[in-house]
Amino acid sequence: MTTWSPAARAGVAICVPARNEADMLPQLFAAIERLDRCGVAPILCLLLDSCDDHSASVARSYAEQASLPVHVARAHQTEPNAGRARHRAMQLGARALNGTGILLATDADSKPEVDWLQAMVAALGHAEVVAGRVRRTVTQPHPTQDRIERYYEALHARRRVLDPVAWEAAATHHQTSSANLGISVHHYRSLGGFQPLTAGEDARLADDAARAGMRVRRDAASVVHTSDRRTGRVLHGFAHGLRTLDGAGDGIEVAHPDDATWQYRGHASARRAYRDGELADLADAIDIPTDHLRGVMRDSPNAEAFAMRVIPVPLGGMRRVTLPVAEAALAAMSSGRHAA
Repeated sequence: MTTWSPAARAGVAICVPARNEADMLPQLFAAIERLDRCGVAPILCLLLDSCDDHSASVARSYAEQASLPVHVARAHQTEPNAGRARHRAMQLGARALNGTGILLATDADSKPEVDWLQAMVAALGHAEVVAGRVRRTVTQPHPTQDRIERYYEALHARRRVLDPVAWEAAATHHQTSSANLGISVHHYRSLGGFQPLTAGEDARLADDAARAGMRVRRDAASVVHTSDRRTGRVLHGFAHGLRTLDGAGDGIEVAHPDDATWQYRGHASARRAYRDGELADLADAIDIPTDHLRGVMRDSPNAEAFAMRVIPVPLGGMRRVTLPVAEAALAAMSSGRHAA
């Protein structure tokens, strides 16, 4: 039986920033028309961000014949800023919902699966923030990106073995992308929304949510397909990342699995310490005085907030190593040859 969140009954706003996306918007609109809406009342909220192409006329034409309400707004900023544009799109959605309901973020060059609404609404019955899976539309090979994704998928699987949480999806994944993200209006506003970052605004929102004690669920049942184009609309966005990886070979760097493993085990230990009220072992392990931990515990609304606040990264920081080194180290861990 599906667990329906109270916010779903108040409606869902699909929030999309678009910057000169006249060519891509029709496929997004077609995907939205195909969505299974059983039990869900969606609204499309499109933020035209400094567009100087035909995006406005494409959006207007769609709004005139769409099968759901369409809200379109314009914004102007001299420099592309993904976080600011996305926040304005979410604000548009919150206003369209009269301050109550679910905000779903996606991109103008993306296509949600038919069951996307159902999957996101169901997942939000288990967590305050849901990050769905993003699948690249493959128009040209990108083997390095494929390797990076396989590496982080394996690392995330290790995370959930070492630090299982009740709200995680049975089929999970490693991604946190604003091309497929869901949160209620209430929780979005309580976090202050997407920060005005040129990139990484999605990971920052998820981190802020966890530090506030919210459950962040990465659910592979929710799928959005996105473009693998190399020319994007924002600085340091996904397209820029793919372009950078083209030809990068083995020189690309990723998080060291030893450090990530230390962090995952630390999160699990911190949750146990919060639950049991026993801080001495945790204090010794992370070299933080017990009195300080007790103060953080007092200020943390729950075990999730406590764990995220006292164990953000390893004591020496999160090291970066080349992808082959990281892959070999993770493979050794998985086979039991390396004690992390």
